[in-house]
Amino acid sequence: MLGRVFKAYDIRGTYPDLLTDRMAWQVGVGTGRFVLEVAKATGENTPMMRTVVVGRDMRDSGPTLTEQLIDGLTRTGVSVIDLGLVDTPMIYFAINHLGCAGGVMVTASHNPPNWNGFKIAGPKARPIGEATGLADIRKHAAMADMRTIDEPSGRVEQRDLWKPYAKHVRHFVREGGPATRNKPLKVVVDASNAMAGTMIPKVFGMKGELLEGYLDCGIELITVNMDNTSGEYAHAPNPLVKSNMRMTQEAVIENDADVGFCFDGDADRCMVVDDEAMIIGCDHLTALLATDALTRHPGAAIVYDLRSSKAVEEDVRKAGGKPVRGRVGHVFMKAAMAEHDAVFGGELSGHFYFQDNFNADSGAIAMATVLGLLARNKKKLSQLIKPIARYTQSGELNFTNEEPQEAIHKLEEEIATDDAVVDNLDGITIDCFQKEGWWINVRMSNTEPLLRLNAEAKDRQTLNRLVDRVGPLLGKRVEH
Repeated sequence: MLGRVFKAYDIRGTYPDLLTDRMAWQVGVGTGRFVLEVAKATGENTPMMRTVVVGRDMRDSGPTLTEQLIDGLTRTGVSVIDLGLVDTPMIYFAINHLGCAGGVMVTASHNPPNWNGFKIAGPKARPIGEATGLADIRKHAAMADMRTIDEPSGRVEQRDLWKPYAKHVRHFVREGGPATRNKPLKVVVDASNAMAGTMIPKVFGMKGELLEGYLDCGIELITVNMDNTSGEYAHAPNPLVKSNMRMTQEAVIENDADVGFCFDGDADRCMVVDDEAMIIGCDHLTALLATDALTRHPGAAIVYDLRSSKAVEEDVRKAGGKPVRGRVGHVFMKAAMAEHDAVFGGELSGHFYFQDNFNADSGAIAMATVLGLLARNKKKLSQLIKPIARYTQSGELNFTNEEPQEAIHKLEEEIATDDAVVDNLDGITIDCFQKEGWWINVRMSNTEPLLRLNAEAKDRQTLNRLVDRVGPLLGKRVEH
């Protein structure tokens, strides 16, 4: 049963049929034993390296699962600092702020409310995935037996870290210098009836009042879908689905706002809407924020998801930075950030990574950074994005295929010309941009018999021909 909820990078499933209270207890035991193994192996067997922080999102199953998780943790002798109802980036902050062994967030991110799960991080908020400890946690969890394990011996302490966390996030508003705008920013925030409904008032204030002294031009914050106590959702907490962005777009138009933000379930991701109510591609936003960061960190590395527009690489180079293509997924993005000493990173899924945030991702800091950038620019957001969105993109297209590896080999044989640059960093990328004005990336899904295609070209006609040519080689198109 445990095998069905352990994924490549986290643990999640529908509650209580796939993910049960007993499993939460087992995950606690497994995580505790893993923490103690790491402490012993590294020789850092101090009280804080035997302590983890725990938080949860707004789901109805959260309190029970958290209680069982903590019981399992403390039965191994590990102590727990319970942060209560928080966004996932708070866990990353708390691990580093307190200097403890790691943390567990009880969340299923953007999944529907009947789902739940656990995101686990290690020292310095390094992600724990299948290859970096999750397999060991699963093994320990599978062997956990309440009949043979000791009574709880670890301590449990409740702690409120909102004040230092909020100060940390707000620092990013001021990072680039004082405002040049002469009128307040009008900002829409759609909390998706999820954890941003708790985070926004504590970090920014319900009307933006907590940004006084950080945002010289002033701010008018307009919030929608803030209630996360009823279990009712105005839309699913997944901003990657365009229909879920509609209320953010409508609020931007209705209020003549400068920008809109829509957060996912645990508020580690956000999507941004410009002043014309257009959804900004996360790769285009990566290019904009990277260029801004490079004004303060000349020559620095910028990590970007390899599905991103060519404009990201081009604009980073133009700004004097070092562009670094990264594999898809927070485990790989954070590793690339550390390896290359990058100041910033962006992923197509809405995760944005910051060196000054322990290389971790944060929806709140992404929002703070965009607000700071707009305060320092007299141009509208749509005007800043337009020159970046200069190429035509397919978006991610999915194809069912029971023989994905064979299809990828056939694709390379038939599509890659002598002029193409081919690499296998993540799936296969075939790049003919210089000669023919297009590139593609095809990756296998980790969980389904699917091939995922991302393509870009210099014009719509070239892109359409490309997709018509490549699609049949990948299988049957999945329409959404």
